[in-house]
Amino acid sequence: MKDLWILHEALRIIDAALTEDLGSGDLTTEAAVPPGTKVTGNYLAKEDGVLCGLKLCSLVFERLGGDVVFTSHKEDGESVKKGEILASVSGDAKTILSGERTGLNLLQHLSGIASRTALAVEAVSGTKARITDTRKTTPGLRALEKYAVRAGGGVNHRFGLSDGILIKDNHIAAAGGIRAAVAMARKRAPHTLKIEVETENLEQVKEALAAGADIIMLDNMSLPAMAEAVSCIGGRAVTEASGNMGDRDARELRRIAETGVDLISIGALTHSVKAMDISLRFLP
Repeated sequence: MKDLWILHEALRIIDAALTEDLGSGDLTTEAAVPPGTKVTGNYLAKEDGVLCGLKLCSLVFERLGGDVVFTSHKEDGESVKKGEILASVSGDAKTILSGERTGLNLLQHLSGIASRTALAVEAVSGTKARITDTRKTTPGLRALEKYAVRAGGGVNHRFGLSDGILIKDNHIAAAGGIRAAVAMARKRAPHTLKIEVETENLEQVKEALAAGADIIMLDNMSLPAMAEAVSCIGGRAVTEASGNMGDRDARELRRIAETGVDLISIGALTHSVKAMDISLRFLP
């Protein structure tokens, strides 16, 4: 997490999460744990997966301002096995207990995304297809979720509406067709910006190609139709397979990759991922 912008986003998210969770204070810890108590604990993987977000746990304790030493034993993007110790923490019990859930929520969620991404990446290994995310992210968490996709070996699609042109079905309907939509976009867009068009059949693929689209999304197409579309495009545009890709098992993803598409976009990497099971356990 070396990117300064991601670090800034992480601190913003952590501050909001701590405010949400703590409110006016941690009543349980203040009532049941004597002031000045020191503890030591380990973060444990309770299942296999790909790790992402340990630094966030450390940042949580830093934001709480307590006397806490956090030591990572693993790195983001590293595969871990059930039972492995991921990190150790020691210091003021009140600080650690007050920040435990916020840190774990982020760590488990991002590790779930990285793990899910890694499985998809493995499914298409050896082909030219790359696994990419979408804008179907948790509101407010996009920067960290897209970071987790990269930790899992995937690549990022556009971050938001302001950094890419993706003409979808409703844009096409509103503009009066693919040719009209691409022509208008080309007039407005700088020469450095690529234009992507969503298509649903071979006729639309040909229209998008004729209109000069840089990237053509093949949305909810059958495998034979997708293969035919890739052949028709013939490398004149980047191809992206899309449409319920998160419902496909590894073998299906492999077959999609073998059609020759350049990208496979999976919204489920972020919008419905299962959190990785990780716990923080204090030593006696």
